[in-house]
Amino acid sequence: MIPLDDDRPDPDALLAQMQQQERKAARGKLRIYFGASAGVGKTYAMLSAARKLQAAGQLVLVGVIETHGRSETAALLEGLDVLPLRAIAYRGKILNEFDIDAALARRPPLVLIDELAHSNAPGSRHPKRWQDVEELLEAGIDVFSTVNVQHLESLNDVVGGITGIQVNETVPDTVFDAADEVVLVDIPADELLSRLKGGKVYQAQQAERAAKNFFRKGNLIALRELALRRTADRIEDDVRAYRVEQSIDTIWKTGASVLALIGPRPGCEQVVRSAARLAGQLGTQWHAIYVETPALQRLPAGERERVLKMLKLAQDLGATTAVLSGSDIAATAAAYARSHNLSKIAMGRAHRNWPWRRSHIRSLPAHAPDIDLIEVSGSEVEAHPVQAAAGTAAPDDADEDALRFRRRAKGFAVAGLASVGMAMLATPLLPYFDLANIAMLFLLVVLLVAVRYGRGPSVLATCVSVACFDFFFVPPRFSFAISDLQYAITFAVMLAVGLITGHLTAGLRFQARVASYREARARALYEFARELSGALQTGQVFETTARFVQSTFNAKATLLVPDADGRLHLPPGTAPVPALDEGVAQWAFDHAESAGLCTDTLPASPLFYMPLVAPMRTRGVLAIEPAQRRWLLIPEQRQHLDTFAALAAIALERVHYVEVAQEALVNMESERLRNSLLAALSHDLRTPLTSLVGLSESLAGSRPALSAQQLSLASSLHAEALRMSALVANLLDMARIESGELKFNLQWQPLEEVVGSALRSSRLQLTGHKVSTQLSLGLPLLRFDAVLIERVLCNLLENAAKYTPPSASIVIYAVQRGEFVRVMVYDNGPGLPRGREEAIFEKFTRGEKESAKPGVGLGLAICRAIVEAHGGTIAADKSPLGGAAFVFTLPVGTPPGLPEIEEE
Repeated sequence: MIPLDDDRPDPDALLAQMQQQERKAARGKLRIYFGASAGVGKTYAMLSAARKLQAAGQLVLVGVIETHGRSETAALLEGLDVLPLRAIAYRGKILNEFDIDAALARRPPLVLIDELAHSNAPGSRHPKRWQDVEELLEAGIDVFSTVNVQHLESLNDVVGGITGIQVNETVPDTVFDAADEVVLVDIPADELLSRLKGGKVYQAQQAERAAKNFFRKGNLIALRELALRRTADRIEDDVRAYRVEQSIDTIWKTGASVLALIGPRPGCEQVVRSAARLAGQLGTQWHAIYVETPALQRLPAGERERVLKMLKLAQDLGATTAVLSGSDIAATAAAYARSHNLSKIAMGRAHRNWPWRRSHIRSLPAHAPDIDLIEVSGSEVEAHPVQAAAGTAAPDDADEDALRFRRRAKGFAVAGLASVGMAMLATPLLPYFDLANIAMLFLLVVLLVAVRYGRGPSVLATCVSVACFDFFFVPPRFSFAISDLQYAITFAVMLAVGLITGHLTAGLRFQARVASYREARARALYEFARELSGALQTGQVFETTARFVQSTFNAKATLLVPDADGRLHLPPGTAPVPALDEGVAQWAFDHAESAGLCTDTLPASPLFYMPLVAPMRTRGVLAIEPAQRRWLLIPEQRQHLDTFAALAAIALERVHYVEVAQEALVNMESERLRNSLLAALSHDLRTPLTSLVGLSESLAGSRPALSAQQLSLASSLHAEALRMSALVANLLDMARIESGELKFNLQWQPLEEVVGSALRSSRLQLTGHKVSTQLSLGLPLLRFDAVLIERVLCNLLENAAKYTPPSASIVIYAVQRGEFVRVMVYDNGPGLPRGREEAIFEKFTRGEKESAKPGVGLGLAICRAIVEAHGGTIAADKSPLGGAAFVFTLPVGTPPGLPEIEEE
């Protein structure tokens, strides 16, 4: 028979590894030159490496390099093939960006792309340069690039807190971690400051400003430490991946990682705290595990509770915890340490009271000769842990102990009766069977008892079977005397075989039970995810989650969801758990942390409250009332519950966005229909309104032929026709803006002319008002559509005249503020309604809900659409005169130069 090799590799894992290697081979290689800040020499090091490769015969293409005026860096570009940059027009300026299409067309073996975190100009294929690099890598092109530590997404806020400067351009850490090679470019802070003073980092004026802000010595030292630590973390991941790829099971002591062994013996709390202190002193992560053997499954409830509390303590102190199943504690712990490359194992001191009892501490050196073992002494308080733990056992633990005792007593009783019963059944067979065959029948009883009831009853069955075999079948019968010495050997072999068989069978039974538990958890997760995938309503998610939690964890569960104000409430038709406390649930929701039972927040609560944290926000709280509080402390059960909560949260978020998408679709269709109606209505009304305005103007100008009353009516008719024509024009303009059909005629022109034109167009509406202008001298030329900006000013002037008394003052103010010109139209009227400064810019919204003043609430909405289309902003505020003020800005830009006149 060929022996089975339990250590043979998994064929599925090998196939997946081969497929991953094939995909990796077809993908380009990314090398990142990583530094603490600008000026350390990343670009210089990248160009130097590229020149060496080119000298060795490899083709190198320079995609984009930022020299920042450094002559040494620019000198390295000589002789390299430089790809021309792509010119992109943006806001009147020409920006030069990396031409990814030209690079893909040339398909060089290697491309140099500086500043991986750079944001591309609008109009580029990708918004970020690292996305360009991803496309090159997918095409099989190798890339060299550079990154500073402040540009990593995970360290962005840390660097901002150190330097006081927030960096907006970042690179996801996944891109950095996925790089094939990271080269750290590092120089001391003093040397970098010397380079800054020497003009080798920035130009003189820029360098002086940087020295006062970012380039302070303390900042550079802190950034250097961050870069070194991040590089070390990256190298640690590379080492772990290489060990897995090469199937290396020996410990490489590249880091001072710690593993704490937790058990039921005295001193486990001291082991946890000592391991946490040691990991803190070494500045490394640490793990804590509990290996559950078949013998440890028979521990009293108090000791099991103690072990789970120690695991919870280790988790609170920052450890990665796990409960492992195995028959040998030392072998299981050593295998875990090797798989995670943990070089130190901390454990409690071995008992010296029973020297004949083998301890896992004594057997660990044989299983892990390459691992440092640290023995921790226990405290005096823990001298009698069994009694202390038993005194604090919960009522449900006592019930479980009683149930376990009854089961074990039943097993021992069955074992004894089965052995005696087999002796009774085999007695009539003695004339027909040899004693060896009868002994086999007793071994069968031992095997069946071991399979059904475990190790202890199987030992009893072995002893009783040997005694019955000797008493009933071995001559002289019905006595324990032995007539032949060979029967003594038979008894010894029978006893040994029975004990070994019972032990092995009990171990297999334990492993089968553990495997069944894991399979049940995996099946429950699969069924739960399948049920949630078909949920299209929030109520279905609630019902599915509560049902699966109750069936999987033997616990009552209910969900609470937030309303629009963030206050939790039960969904309609949901029966509450009797001990539900909405205050504790609200705390868990607001802080996105678990609370209640078995936590550090309100642990006296009988319920466990877990927030449902989705990728975008917290979607609710899952309240659980377990039948036994102990399973909340088991890491595997807690991880299982966390997975359930994560699936429920994602399902709730998916359902929410389905509802949002449906609502948005309805709104889009409604908006499209409304815009179509507005466009059709305003277009059909424009021609007759134009005729009506012309006829009323002609009628109002016929003074000799009309009486004074008729002239007054004609003037009123003309004013109303103009007002209606303005309303229709607003409707048509809004419809054109919403549909994107409005074309801009952007020209460089002075703002003063448009202000004067707007005042002339609004003279009828401004009759009786005091209008003044305060335009700063030397306003620059602005690039805008004169007709549309005049419409903005006319709407603002009409709005001011409409809501102020006839004697009120209206002021048009304009001044340049940096890169924008700030224009303000304000008055001394009653002002804006409090709290509606932003709402009045929405379509069909008016300052007064019920008002006799004419208008449909489109003027300010048109103003916002026009101003934002020009690259500016508009807002409402309180006027310096006490009334309302409307402020909008227009970008300054760079006006074109005047053409030169040739002199003859």
